Amino acid sequence: MDEELLKLPLTELISRANKVRKDHIGHKLELCSIINAKSGLCSEDCKFCAQSIRHSADLSTYPLKTKSEIVKAAQRAKEIGAEKFGIVTSGNRLTIKELDIIARAISEIKNKIGIDICASLGALNRDELKILKGAGLSRYHHNIETSPGFYPRIVSTHSLQERINTIKAAKEDGLEVCSGGIIGMGESWQDRIDMASSLKDLGVDSIPINLLIPIKGTPLENLKPISCADAIKTISIFRIILEDKIIKLAAGRESILKDFQGSGFMAGANGMLIGGYLTVKGRNLEEDYELIEEIKRLWTE
Repeated sequence: MDEELLKLPLTELISRANKVRKDHIGHKLELCSIINAKSGLCSEDCKFCAQSIRHSADLSTYPLKTKSEIVKAAQRAKEIGAEKFGIVTSGNRLTIKELDIIARAISEIKNKIGIDICASLGALNRDELKILKGAGLSRYHHNIETSPGFYPRIVSTHSLQERINTIKAAKEDGLEVCSGGIIGMGESWQDRIDMASSLKDLGVDSIPINLLIPIKGTPLENLKPISCADAIKTISIFRIILEDKIIKLAAGRESILKDFQGSGFMAGANGMLIGGYLTVKGRNLEEDYELIEEIKRLWTE
């Protein structure tokens, strides 16, 4: 199947992926919004990331935001039309105090705002995940970033197995799992297929696809961004392999797909982040609302 997908003309690949999306997902479009709740000063060495202290990217850094700031951001997410709100922190571990603040924020959001809550807080164990689930967390996000074979070329300070252990712990605690990664870091087409297959084997529920925007001051700053056609081809392959999972376009969709973002949703995507990303600004909401209407029109034609 792998070689067959790579040999298909792009138009045929898109058509096949769109049919898989129709058959397994229908017209469901999931909208998410996130808060960068703790920025920078990360000790890990992920080569794509502006938040690492090992790199020299120009980045605003700050400690964990207050409970009220996180709750206010959740209210804003609901107001702009997101159905899921993600709390994201830099670093691979939380302190007990940070975990408590986030748990209390989740509880208040759950009780007062009524939006589904996701969190991306690094390598948590089952006890920590239980605390968050008890507070009202419904989904945990933890990317595998790339294929097992390419991973050591991107991260050396923690293993892929550590990430997989966190994903499995979240699933064992009854949480949905969001896990994907970044396309365009120098990986091969086989790496992209292997990444999609790994996510399928892990049984994750939602797959965010980020398209690398090389950031000055990171080791990948001089990489040439992938083409729009290659991005759409990748989305199509992920949909065909992952069938009924949510495939969510995240950072890079604006700069890589440009005026062809609608094509990404004809190629199998059925979710997107709105309201900006972690260290990269997204499009304004009015443009995204127009895109959402375009997607609905394309799906029903």
